[in-house]
Amino acid sequence: MTERKPTGVSFESWVDKQIRESEQRGDFSQLPGFGKPLEAMDRPYDDTWWIKAKMQREGVSVLPPTLALRKEAEDTVAALPEVRTEAEVRRMLTEVNEKIDAAVRRPPPGPLLNLRPFDVEALVDEWRAAREAS
Repeated sequence: MTERKPTGVSFESWVDKQIRESEQRGDFSQLPGFGKPLEAMDRPYDDTWWIKAKMQREGVSVLPPTLALRKEAEDTVAALPEVRTEAEVRRMLTEVNEKIDAAVRRPPPGPLLNLRPFDVEALVDEWRAAREAS
């Protein structure tokens, strides 16, 4: 597609010729997703679909900071049964507690946080009891 359009040839026929030649060479059959249905064809059109897709690929949170912190706290508690050492449990809970303390001192924008720091000792005791039971 680096060549220039010749004079006297309509733009449409020049583009059509290049597409046809590319199809004949098989250039389109090597593209990722060839032969697969297009994603989101059954959903209504969204003008910002590309922004949302980029944010998802980059792992950018679309939640307000308070909701993101609530989610992180829930995920941390849910991950505790898989943790192997007490020191790691304490580290994870302390890390989240520091973020909660900071958010309580200087509330970020968004809905109310409605979180209190974790009782590390109580959660470590629960973790220890669950480990001993299994």
